[in-house]
Amino acid sequence: MRTRTRSTVVALSAVAVVLAGCSGPEPTATPENSEASSPASVAGPIPAGLESFYTQTLQWESCDRYNTDGSELGGSVECAMVTVPLDYADPTGTTIEVAISRTKATGEKIGSILMNPGGPGSSGLYLAEQAAGTAVADRFDRIGFDPRGIGASEPEVRCLTSEEVDQERREPDVDVSPEGIAATEAEHRDYAENCVNRTGAEVLEHVGTREVVRDMDVIRAVLGDEKLTYIGYSYGTRIGTAYAEEFPSNVRAMVLDGALDPDQSPVDEAVAQGAAFQTAFDEFATDCAQTETCPLGTDPAQAVEQFRSLVDPLIDRPAETTDPRGLSYDDAITGVQQALYSQQLWRLLRAGLNELGDGRGDTLLRLADTYSGRLEDGSYTNIDDAFNAVRCVDGPPTTDRAEADEADARFRAAAPYLDDGRATGNAPLDLCAFWPVPNTSDPHVVDVEGLPTLVVVSTTNDPATPYQAGVELAAQLRADLVTYEGTQHTVAFSGVECVDDPLVNYLVDLVPPEDGLRC
Repeated sequence: MRTRTRSTVVALSAVAVVLAGCSGPEPTATPENSEASSPASVAGPIPAGLESFYTQTLQWESCDRYNTDGSELGGSVECAMVTVPLDYADPTGTTIEVAISRTKATGEKIGSILMNPGGPGSSGLYLAEQAAGTAVADRFDRIGFDPRGIGASEPEVRCLTSEEVDQERREPDVDVSPEGIAATEAEHRDYAENCVNRTGAEVLEHVGTREVVRDMDVIRAVLGDEKLTYIGYSYGTRIGTAYAEEFPSNVRAMVLDGALDPDQSPVDEAVAQGAAFQTAFDEFATDCAQTETCPLGTDPAQAVEQFRSLVDPLIDRPAETTDPRGLSYDDAITGVQQALYSQQLWRLLRAGLNELGDGRGDTLLRLADTYSGRLEDGSYTNIDDAFNAVRCVDGPPTTDRAEADEADARFRAAAPYLDDGRATGNAPLDLCAFWPVPNTSDPHVVDVEGLPTLVVVSTTNDPATPYQAGVELAAQLRADLVTYEGTQHTVAFSGVECVDDPLVNYLVDLVPPEDGLRC
């Protein structure tokens, strides 16, 4: 799960035109390089009024026009659009398109396996190449997808222009005086208004997980699978959990890695995430102290103070970079957050902080650009806009000012390396308090009957989705829990045999991992 960028509750920060749908799936001509496919027969019940969606024919084609994030998919990957209702309560009304990708099984096919990387807001088309070299690739068509409003799916959620995003990233969001709070909340109102003007209120109302799981069931059906096999990472675990609640009899197997606790409030979730990032920062500082040129010094106990001495001056003056934008305070924090997701990025983080000590910010700016979805031509993916849109309909807003003030204090205490020391005891309301459409989901305990055994994977020092959330989700789903001891965000099919081998056996043969497996 992504950390909150810009100001949500101040310390909880680290960091266009509406497309009209057509009415009902229309047959389209088959491009020369495409392949039409549809299920020989639709297995399982079709919800009333949705027959045309569940029985539509897909047109598989090159993924060239689906590339929205600068990534290059391999030549064996093909893509298609799935037509779904914007509003499932009105299936004869406006329709939208959900982008999916596919790499075909290389051996005797069991079915398809749908995968999502989370975010929310991340494109998932690249996951069609996940688990390469394993029996998963042999036995399943691997399917990635961009949830509605995200990536190549149409229409996209879009709130800010690229120039407006660049401008927003330059502005430090640390003033919690009455005037500063008023200014921040005015920015939230302007942002929400831009989202309505450039995306449309009706689209914003229907981009939540409640609708995404309905889309997933359509995808399952048009791929010809009687039951869904699914791997969800990070926020993708919330999508998987919601699907299991909505369609328990349609689930074959699920791996949920980097879990969110569905019963946790947005504020509690953010504070727990802050504490987990603090643990990752502490682990980085300890590792860094063993090197000869650690920018945080040789005493990990002093690392937070040393870190703040490097980043606090950026509030008043950005660091110089080769790029004319410079490194702002917000971008420095975002770049650090990006690097804390994985130990593989710690080398870059050390280099970036050493550069900052010399007055330059190129490495941290590149890390922040990666996190924010800035492409080489200066344009942006819609990852941040989609993140905001989804989270604001997937959970209740904090509208009580006393609760917002308490949340700010709790977050600063949980993640002191992110505390700028400017607390006043007051904080602005989160963006979602000004969102133009109501939330469509709420935190709750999951209690589902009739599910097969699911598998939850949780990493002990996962900075973005704390370990305990995985414990809680596994208990609620009565799922098997696999524990990975490490400091990184998610682990499944990243090359750790102790984790991957049991997951392959589970997905292929439906043999769950050993209960309580720890790697």
